[in-house]
Amino acid sequence: MDPRTSAQDVHRCDLCETAIVHSYCDFCHVNLCKPCVVDHISDGYDKHKIVPFQERRSTLIYPNCGKHPQKNCELQCRECGSFVCSSCMASDQHKGHSFVEVTEVYKTKKDIIEKDTKEYENSISPKYEKIVLDLENQLANLDGGYEKLTTTMFKQGEQWHREIDIVINKMKTEISEIKVKHRDILQKHLDEIKQIQSLIKQTLLAIKEIKNSTELAPTIKYSSKIREFSKLPPKVQVSLPTFISKPIDREKLYSLFGHITPLSTASEENVLSPNQPNTSVRELLDEPELVATIQTGYKDLRCVTYINDDRIWTSGWTNEIKCFDAYGSLQQTIVTKSGGMPFDIAVNVGRDLLYSNRTVGTVNKVKNGQIEELIRLQGWVPSNLCVTSTGDLLVAVYSVDNTQSKVVRYLGSTEKQTIQFDEEGKPLYSGNCYTKYITENRNHDICVADCEAGVVVVVNQDGQLRWRYTGHSSVTKNKPFKPRGITKDGQSRILTADENNHCIHILDQNGQFLRYIDNCDLNKPFGLCVDNNDNLFVCDFKKGIVKKIKYIK
Repeated sequence: MDPRTSAQDVHRCDLCETAIVHSYCDFCHVNLCKPCVVDHISDGYDKHKIVPFQERRSTLIYPNCGKHPQKNCELQCRECGSFVCSSCMASDQHKGHSFVEVTEVYKTKKDIIEKDTKEYENSISPKYEKIVLDLENQLANLDGGYEKLTTTMFKQGEQWHREIDIVINKMKTEISEIKVKHRDILQKHLDEIKQIQSLIKQTLLAIKEIKNSTELAPTIKYSSKIREFSKLPPKVQVSLPTFISKPIDREKLYSLFGHITPLSTASEENVLSPNQPNTSVRELLDEPELVATIQTGYKDLRCVTYINDDRIWTSGWTNEIKCFDAYGSLQQTIVTKSGGMPFDIAVNVGRDLLYSNRTVGTVNKVKNGQIEELIRLQGWVPSNLCVTSTGDLLVAVYSVDNTQSKVVRYLGSTEKQTIQFDEEGKPLYSGNCYTKYITENRNHDICVADCEAGVVVVVNQDGQLRWRYTGHSSVTKNKPFKPRGITKDGQSRILTADENNHCIHILDQNGQFLRYIDNCDLNKPFGLCVDNNDNLFVCDFKKGIVKKIKYIK
């Protein structure tokens, strides 16, 4: 057994290694028993600092002055940042300068170090661990996803007999190449994250060493890197490609067999914030299912918005706004204040009903059954509405002469932002009074379905154009794309109703077409919304019914 320790791990003298420690030299950092104190200071060295063992490491070690070695630096120059002694203060170099005691700077930096240590341990490091786990899970599930893709392709291939085999082999190679790229992207990002993790660990070890040190110089020279590491790297979301089948035509065998969508890589900003929702990827159903239908009684049903607790508000070409539960039972009816038709409806974060009235140019709020005016426009007419994740209200408006359109962001009744032109000064939206349903995606993109222009226009939260979607070429969907309602789901997918082709287009957040919903007997679909479980509600304009559709696994 080591004689310096016992079963109770009693501290022993570092000199004789047997006696129980009594004192401590705060300069030499050694444990001393009573007899060994005399021996330790007998060398004539005047720097020894003997303190009781319980008060060890309590003596601050001042840096020596470089110009006056016999003196310690007890001050720091505010102007040049250097340590100075009393003689330096009187020198011409520091004439007119102000000074601060190094003990004050020391205490301030120690507080910062303590705070940074907790930030690293409790926030930053766990976030990076989570990012690594997410990337490792993506890599672990990669083979399964590609295996399913290959299986889907083979199901189509079985119908094409011998002449399609060469096409299948070609596409398998294409998938394998994309898979390699997919893996490389994820692995590269994982390596980068782990490299940053390593730097964080090194930094944390370094500041812990400073934290436990009583040396002034390294403590005062400490520079925090919290801001640098707090800016998390972008979150890489690489979408699996999809296989889209086409009708068999031997003359155009390869092109009509289908195609594999390109590898889609999206960077989503990571934010250090508490209570971030943990959303897992949910795949699309092979065949969407009609779950329920709700008879609204409207002749022409235009709008639907989800409240909560499986309740929805609906509106049509009347002055009534109706609330239904999940079983289709009418819960409440609101009659507009002016008696005019509500052009669009929305629900704010407090679950109050909002509706726009084009006739009088207002946006109104219904709270506890009472209608109050929220916004009144002059020279512009409000049309479609959207409440953002931050509680702002987005209003699509058009000029009274039907020549201009724009999106305006409001906080309460105060205008905060106007979105109207692209970077070249060209209008983003067609200038007319036709519907421009609007939604905010989970990445804060603002998505507008410009019906008359036949395009979905997406800008970021600063109003800068990201992309446009003008429809997807299809043998069966051959009428002009006419988007009406638009919404987003919990996977940041965008869904828009195509009135002319009686279907729903599903896009990813970068505007890539994923698939149609066209198997639920949709007839002139109009307004859309999704509930908390990503069930889709679709207004059937002519039949006056709301269809609830399950399209995600």
